Amino acid sequence: MTENVPNRSENEVPIEETKGETVVKTEPPKPVKKQVDRRSIFSWMGLAWLSFTAATLGMAAAIGRFFFPNVLFEPPLTFKAGYPEDYIIGAVDERFKESFGVWLVRNSEGIFALSTVCTHLGCTPNWLGAEAKFKCPCHGSGFYKTGINFEGPAPRPLERYMISYAEDGQILVDKNRKFQYEKGQWKDPDSFLKV
Repeated sequence: MTENVPNRSENEVPIEETKGETVVKTEPPKPVKKQVDRRSIFSWMGLAWLSFTAATLGMAAAIGRFFFPNVLFEPPLTFKAGYPEDYIIGAVDERFKESFGVWLVRNSEGIFALSTVCTHLGCTPNWLGAEAKFKCPCHGSGFYKTGINFEGPAPRPLERYMISYAEDGQILVDKNRKFQYEKGQWKDPDSFLKV
């Protein structure tokens, strides 16, 4: 006896059969498995190795950076500042302010080297020739031409550097030695150059 069964697709499964009628339940289609070919495997492996190599080189660069310390290139602490005749009596010379952080001041007795660092918070004051004073732009400290503080929050005068003659007769400024007024060090003969 042959049954009259309607054509079924692969996804149809009979649930029950009654008096010549067949009730069929349809399942969702199964996903088709895509076969991975050799070429795509090699391309994925190549991408993985490339990523691994990049990460390894990045890490090696980061570790290698520790073998080279940060170096701060500063100007030399000792420098020649020309001849005494180059400086005008009663004037403040600013040509070494930017390069060495020093003002050279000449008065009737000689020459001294003042630090360009404010004794309040370390800013760099400006020389105001019209007012004959150093004025700090940060908090308003004022210093006379000699370096003595007279206004603002600066707690003490500017520092002086050692000044002497070099072998060739030029002025030699040595920033390794500082002289502070409040300690009586401005009386030291190395803090002042007699001309």
